[in-house]
Amino acid sequence: MSERKGQISVQTADIFPIIKKWLYSEHDIFIRELIANATDAITKRQTLSRSLNVELPEGRIDVRVDKKQKTIKIIDNGLGMSEQEVEKYIAQLAFSGAEEFVKKMEKEGEKDQDIIGKFGLGFYSAFMVSNKVEVDTLSMNEGATPVHWSCEGDTEYTFSESKRTNVGTEITLHINEESEEFLDEFKLSNTLKNHCDFMPYPIGLLDVNKEPVKPTKEDGTIDEDAPAVAVTPTIINNTKPIWKQDPKELNDEDYKKFYRQMFPMDGEPLFWIHLKVDHPFTLDGVLFFPKFNPTKPVNERAIRLYCKQVFVSDDVKNIIPEFLGLLKGSIDSVDIPLNVSRSSLQGDPNVRKISNYIVKKVAEALKKLWMKDRPRYEQIWEDIHLFIKYGCLSDEKFDSLMRDKILFKNSENKNVTLTEYAESIPEAFKEKMKNKVLYFEKDKSDATLRRELLEQGIHAIETDDHIDPHLMQHMEMKKVGDESIQFSSIDSEIANLLESENTNEEDLQVKELFEKVLAPKKEGEEESPSDREVEIAKIKNSKSAAFFKVDEQMKRFSKMAMSMGNNAAFPIKRTLVVNPGNPLVRNALKIHQSGKNEALVEKICKHVEDMATISSEGLKPEEKDLFITRTQDLMQELTNLAL
Repeated sequence: MSERKGQISVQTADIFPIIKKWLYSEHDIFIRELIANATDAITKRQTLSRSLNVELPEGRIDVRVDKKQKTIKIIDNGLGMSEQEVEKYIAQLAFSGAEEFVKKMEKEGEKDQDIIGKFGLGFYSAFMVSNKVEVDTLSMNEGATPVHWSCEGDTEYTFSESKRTNVGTEITLHINEESEEFLDEFKLSNTLKNHCDFMPYPIGLLDVNKEPVKPTKEDGTIDEDAPAVAVTPTIINNTKPIWKQDPKELNDEDYKKFYRQMFPMDGEPLFWIHLKVDHPFTLDGVLFFPKFNPTKPVNERAIRLYCKQVFVSDDVKNIIPEFLGLLKGSIDSVDIPLNVSRSSLQGDPNVRKISNYIVKKVAEALKKLWMKDRPRYEQIWEDIHLFIKYGCLSDEKFDSLMRDKILFKNSENKNVTLTEYAESIPEAFKEKMKNKVLYFEKDKSDATLRRELLEQGIHAIETDDHIDPHLMQHMEMKKVGDESIQFSSIDSEIANLLESENTNEEDLQVKELFEKVLAPKKEGEEESPSDREVEIAKIKNSKSAAFFKVDEQMKRFSKMAMSMGNNAAFPIKRTLVVNPGNPLVRNALKIHQSGKNEALVEKICKHVEDMATISSEGLKPEEKDLFITRTQDLMQELTNLAL
């Protein structure tokens, strides 16, 4: 073949600066694109050979790095190309007005990767890291002539005859000064592992400058007496990832081993879901439920997306709902539309179908675990509860499937669903508690109130400070099924449930006494200050002198505001509910009525308030010293009276 020159078919000479500009942020994309092209070439050769009943060698890709020559070679034994095919698939980009097109896309607000995706620049990503690219290829067609093509990063290229004797393609990249990091074997190996870890054909990496080494013996020691042998390529990838295998042929250890390979810093997964569907779209994958670690930030890029085992992206928010990002694993589908650079997703009806399918399969797996092994479900609840609650908040379909599988700890620390909670309400209280769920905040509520309710057979459920306020609001506003639901804190409901009798004149005197001591009216005021309100309620069999009742709506609003980053103090109405039947309270009233020791009455009233504070959310640091001083004074005065 005589040498001939040509020009890449574009209307502007600016194509290569455009490539380098728009792909620079992901400059390691070149290895992914060239390996993916080699994979496609091998697959096509195998398909054609089967149809022609022709034997061929096993598919293989070799990557050779030469730091001295500053080259990287990607070699495959795929179907190869003729001169006409090189001209068609590489030399003729055939897109006109590239510069104008880029300007238009910029004006419309397209992202960098979206722009590059319009061009089809997979092969040309090589020029991000190369001053010159050479292609040597031999077509599998009988009688084909080997072809050499070279280009130095402008629109001119050269054809000549190649010395290649084997069918396939060898691409030589002459690495530019800015990209010499890829000539380091360790860096190139990591790049290959990141992008090509599960390609369907073996990828061998070899540093051609490595000196021969002595072989090792069976016991692993070096055989000093044997002659040195050439270093062999290191196989980078696993050609048959777990998601491409039949789940029936896999055991638990296979999945755990794969998880350790992908997430070596994690502990063992709780359980997993193997996804496999052929219609109306194709999808393979494995999603793992990791053990929740509250001290470790959630990795938002823990699900990796593949297309024909080629790594595409770890940004899957356009494919699956955000809450599924709490899971880890891999998804492989040819039906998710990708740009040619394989770095971003474009809108497509299939994406929604795939998203719905994954949500459904995750919910089905959880429900299956629930029905077949409730103890195991409860055992891992602490690790999966955040995911399930977040999913119910985020996705309507998931909410309808999983709401009745949400667990809460009741007053006896047992896990119950809201349905089971409703069934546990004693018959005598069913009317008063119709559609109501009593709750208490973890580490903040009055244990005495819980105990008094439990003595009547009434449970409450425990809630946290983070996701549960949102979940309760969501459940109240959006019904699943026919029953509505209303969450009420135990402090706001206990009087309604357990108040034994109406108040009398003496009870009102108790109220007046505590208002006088704890919320004295200033001159000219008709009411006591709103943040120190006092109420009275006779609670059946109650041993508690008083408790705090917090305004439900104000409390929720405050928590919502804090969850959205508003840390400013938000006023919450807190009412001290005094039990006039309590002996300590009655004694305080009697001493007050006698007029003998008002100082002691004041100390008792403040002590009752302190006890209520400690029983609910606790004393603030600045209140502790005052509490200790008041308690010591009270104890001293009481002991003096006993002498």
